[in-house]
Amino acid sequence: MSEITSIEQLETIFSQPSVRAKNKVMPQIDCHAQTLIENSSFAILSTCDHLGFTDLSPKGGTPGFIKTINSSTLLIPESSGNNRVDSLRNIINNPKVGLIFMVNGIDEVLRVKGVASIHSCPELLSLCPDGNKPPKIVIKIEIKSLYFHCGKAVMRAKLWSDKYKAERSILPSLAQILKQQQNLKEEALNQDEMIKYYKSTL
Repeated sequence: MSEITSIEQLETIFSQPSVRAKNKVMPQIDCHAQTLIENSSFAILSTCDHLGFTDLSPKGGTPGFIKTINSSTLLIPESSGNNRVDSLRNIINNPKVGLIFMVNGIDEVLRVKGVASIHSCPELLSLCPDGNKPPKIVIKIEIKSLYFHCGKAVMRAKLWSDKYKAERSILPSLAQILKQQQNLKEEALNQDEMIKYYKSTL
């Protein structure tokens, strides 16, 4: 099949969306979006780097770890990680972000677009007590649009069942992967040791 390079070509392949699909974008959080956010323990944050490439960062915590300040504002605690702070650097250069909320057991996801800023004031940090350590900073997102995305992708992936669950043993530990990729000389932690390390730094 030849490369598709225009909107006109694209529209000859796909039918027009239904009126309901066209009109589902909302400017702010309603009661249904709020319910999903409150029950979400996993989200994916999308930012753009200085070259314009999209960067994706998983965010996790207890259900509701991303806080709703009002119908147009979200707070994401920046938990401990590898200190690359790629998303934070990207936000400083380009504050436009995307966010997908997922809830274990619900096939539909919530997609959000907004403008992000980074804050360290105690008042905002105190609103995000998730995890064993308080966040160093929070990401504040002013929502520009959001909508529910249908559950077909999650259903195809059987994400909430064990049907496609892989054994962890198909891969070495992350430390062992990095040792091989970077030709490191020091000993690498095995998977059991990595899990112990992860838990100690949550």
